[in-house]
Amino acid sequence: MKCTAVFYGLIAIAAIAIALGFYFDDTVRDFVAQHQTPALRSLMRYVSLFGDWPLHTALGLLLLAIAWIRDSKKWTRIFLAMLIAMSLAGVTGNVIKRTIPRPRPSVHTDMSWGGPRFNSKYHSFPSGHVDASTAFFFTLFLANRRIGLACLPIPVLIGLSRMYLGAHYLSDVVCAVVLGILCALLVAHFLFRQIDDQESRIRN
Repeated sequence: MKCTAVFYGLIAIAAIAIALGFYFDDTVRDFVAQHQTPALRSLMRYVSLFGDWPLHTALGLLLLAIAWIRDSKKWTRIFLAMLIAMSLAGVTGNVIKRTIPRPRPSVHTDMSWGGPRFNSKYHSFPSGHVDASTAFFFTLFLANRRIGLACLPIPVLIGLSRMYLGAHYLSDVVCAVVLGILCALLVAHFLFRQIDDQESRIRN
């Protein structure tokens, strides 16, 4: 009963966050457009570069290799889960981009939705940088609260950089966060539960 209440509570929070994201899209876009500086744009470009999936993948593979060499089964599974969750979020996000094209804020068009499905200028929804990074680090948070919490500001900063550069609306980022969390929860539910079951059998 308690788990059901928590589940519905999380759904309600996600729905409210998404609704607020769409409601404040134009407000945030206009605010960002009015507060552009060369130095901050340069910084945000570097943040976005780090936030793309290739560097997340490289980091995940490096950590996975270190854990495997050190023969840490726990962390090997955690880093593997992080990579799987990120991949799942990335693939799902890309399917959505092509199914529901949305012009980026920087694209001058009268269309709010629609456009060429394979043109990256119309791949605003959801943010691929944010869904991948959120899935990656939220999986770590589920495995280790202390380390994961310290890393969660990374996807937040990446989301801010994508909005600042005019690549995404607020709702694109919010929906990407929700997608990333869902993918992390899904992977953790199956993979971490198996780990707990195996460790329980070993202890018994």
